[in-house]
Amino acid sequence: MPVSTEERLTKLWESPKTLRGFFSTVDHKSLGRRYIVTALAFLIIGGLEALLMRLQLAHANNHLLSPRAYDQIFTMHGVMMIFWYASPILSGFGVFLVPLLAGARDMAFPRLNAFTYWTYLFSGILVFSGQLLGQAPNAGWFAYVPYTDLRYSPTLGMDFYNWALLLLTISTTGGAFNFIVTILRHRAPGMAISRMPLFLYSTLTASVVTLFGMPALTAANLMLELERRWHFRFFNIAHGGKALLWQNTFWFFGHPWVYIVFLPATGMISMILPTFSRRPIVGYFYVAASTVLTGLTGFGVWVHHMFATGMNQFDMSFFSAASMTISLFTSIQVFAWLATLWKGRPVLTAAMHYALGFIGLIVIGGLDGIVTASVPVDWQLTDTYWIVAHIHYVLVGANLFPVFAAIYYWAPKMTGRMLSERLGKISFWTMLVGFNLAFFTMHVVGVEGMPRRIYTYVSGLGWSGWNLLITAGAFLLAGGILLTFINFFWSLRHGALAGKNPWRADSLEWALDSPPAAYGSLHIPTVTTRHPLWDEHDEEDDPRGERILDGGRLTFSTTWLDAMPYAIASIPTDSLLPLWAALGMLGIFTSLVFMRWFWAMGFAAFCIIIIAFWMRPASERDPA
Repeated sequence: MPVSTEERLTKLWESPKTLRGFFSTVDHKSLGRRYIVTALAFLIIGGLEALLMRLQLAHANNHLLSPRAYDQIFTMHGVMMIFWYASPILSGFGVFLVPLLAGARDMAFPRLNAFTYWTYLFSGILVFSGQLLGQAPNAGWFAYVPYTDLRYSPTLGMDFYNWALLLLTISTTGGAFNFIVTILRHRAPGMAISRMPLFLYSTLTASVVTLFGMPALTAANLMLELERRWHFRFFNIAHGGKALLWQNTFWFFGHPWVYIVFLPATGMISMILPTFSRRPIVGYFYVAASTVLTGLTGFGVWVHHMFATGMNQFDMSFFSAASMTISLFTSIQVFAWLATLWKGRPVLTAAMHYALGFIGLIVIGGLDGIVTASVPVDWQLTDTYWIVAHIHYVLVGANLFPVFAAIYYWAPKMTGRMLSERLGKISFWTMLVGFNLAFFTMHVVGVEGMPRRIYTYVSGLGWSGWNLLITAGAFLLAGGILLTFINFFWSLRHGALAGKNPWRADSLEWALDSPPAAYGSLHIPTVTTRHPLWDEHDEEDDPRGERILDGGRLTFSTTWLDAMPYAIASIPTDSLLPLWAALGMLGIFTSLVFMRWFWAMGFAAFCIIIIAFWMRPASERDPA
């Protein structure tokens, strides 16, 4: 009996449904879903820690948590939310969507893709294991020296922090390279750079920012660990070091990181809003350009985190101006979204509710940023709860709400089942009210003088009522998040079948089955406009079967500017090597936490052997 083309492609691309297949898969769709699930698990951990802090601060003179426990939970909450949730959740959507949006069969480096997922997972396990052992970091997610020196942090908490972050930077940097090569070299024929979906622009920009921002974090962690373990003097003023060296190095990474966790989210909104406005986005060119300029300008504003350190007035004026300038690029995107709504015929789905909520929250957070970019105002507000409010509007509001919009929008493509729209809208309103009740109120207590990073406060300061309101809002926000989780798991069993394109969207992923086949598209598509599914062109028209590429695991390589095919790329098969390499890395960094040098060298030798097998020419590789 003859084998159909679909069966041949499925055999080539589908991972076996076995335990070995689970651990060896390099399928971007499976890995993207794992990224998302793992990041949401870290969101739950960080959220529970936030609720514990809010219970502690709900009223004056509370003793639910000890000062030490509060500092550990405060630090781990920030670490989990900023490093292990906010960026990886966007990477998960990127890993799943970028090849589908680009019309490719997989990421450019599928085994690297698997390796970056496993190192991400193991880095989170490493930092969280410190908390389970009672050795959690306790100096804040920003880890300012001298609080993080061995003298003031004698436990292993900061060592878990340093080595886990170093492992995470390996994952994030590898992922950034993979996104850049995939977007620039594996787009469908005809998808010129002027026709790319805006999510590809935002992911590409964030990936470039990652490559230039991550080395600063790596250097900061290495310097701190050298100072803690081997008595180097990078930050010790008494021995010629500079405490501000940590702040400059950390924030040179830290502020671009804001855009790493923000820009892909704006790309999601730029995909979702036009779909439900029933028209192309207004000002495509300006939105794409503002995305790139936001990433570039983000490297010139890090010092606005340090206005209170007493630096040169001229320097502060420059960074103040840069901080205000960067808001212009976000404003361009906001006005483009509003114009798209105004010119379109909006359909208020659950995803659209979250997208609209995001616009409101980013406007509030952006206005906060303009206020704190003013040096004299920042001097008054910098160590108050006003800054806590601002951080949560620009990092949580501008990340969490787009992510939930993306869940309601793309979950049908990932699972094949529709989520409940009614429950989704209830979840949205619960989250929106809870979010603003919690974080807008922080502006008030900030103006009233409540300092950041305190674990309790005395009565009679006028803060108790406001803090009770903030705590109530936090629990309401958590309840709204829980509703979406319930909705998702209920829909997996009972949701209506999604079909190919339930939203009548315009991008390539909606031309595929839900969930997509292992090989993606039967014929690698061609593109003639920015809106492939809204034009007259048949993307899969291939009468001679030239774009099936069923002679192996193959996809097109195209030119970066005009997306003209110039080669056929061979995609590696499933392998356990990425998992073994990631386990070796985990062994190295865990050994370094506990200063087991011989163990570390043994794991390093193991990693070298695994990488040697990994790097062998394809003709010599073991099929495993």
